[in-house]
Amino acid sequence: MSALVSPRRALVRRATVVAAAAVTLLVTALPEAASAHGSAADPPARAFDCLRRWSDNHQAPEMASQDPMCYQAWQADPSTMWNWNGLYREGVQGNHQAAIPDGQLCSAGRTQAGRYAALDAVGRWKATPKSRNFSVNIFDQAKHGADDVRVYITRQGFDPTRQQLGWGDLELVSRIGNTPAAKWQPAANGVTLSVDADAGARTGHHIVYTIWQASHMDQSYYFCSDVVFPAA
Repeated sequence: MSALVSPRRALVRRATVVAAAAVTLLVTALPEAASAHGSAADPPARAFDCLRRWSDNHQAPEMASQDPMCYQAWQADPSTMWNWNGLYREGVQGNHQAAIPDGQLCSAGRTQAGRYAALDAVGRWKATPKSRNFSVNIFDQAKHGADDVRVYITRQGFDPTRQQLGWGDLELVSRIGNTPAAKWQPAANGVTLSVDADAGARTGHHIVYTIWQASHMDQSYYFCSDVVFPAA
């Protein structure tokens, strides 16, 4: 496990450019929430991913069978998805584990009066295929920049389809410090930041948990992204 991001090689840089372009195309097509902030866009955070797939057809009855986890989230509170870029807490002062109880990591401790509580639901969330060496791309509409970004992945053996996510289920795999928005990559309606991560020998369905501490104030964002790593 590496706590710091290693220097990017040419291949990684090229992959980052491609990923940033894909994020740009994606976020340009999405509706904006009332107050612009941001999200993990690739691999997509749960609310962002549901909106990406269903925003144009969010009342479709087939969602219940084709995408039951997104369906239960839409049924619980549609604003979970419409406000895909507002999953944050204020005043945490970097003490994330004290602010967010086990079982509530994906909703940031039921932040925003419980708007995002459905994201904590255990089940078969759609998972994005990823290689074991990948990047987390954060989209920042408001150009807040970052004081700190931490990327965690669940330990091998954790089953996100049957277990509530707790802090003890996570391992820190990457971290970067102060990165002003001017150093992020330009994107339509904002900027993006790419953080390299190494999943090690992990296989199967995992949760990538990203904490983005914005620079403009003590405002921290929390994202659960479902991924699937290839078999050994």
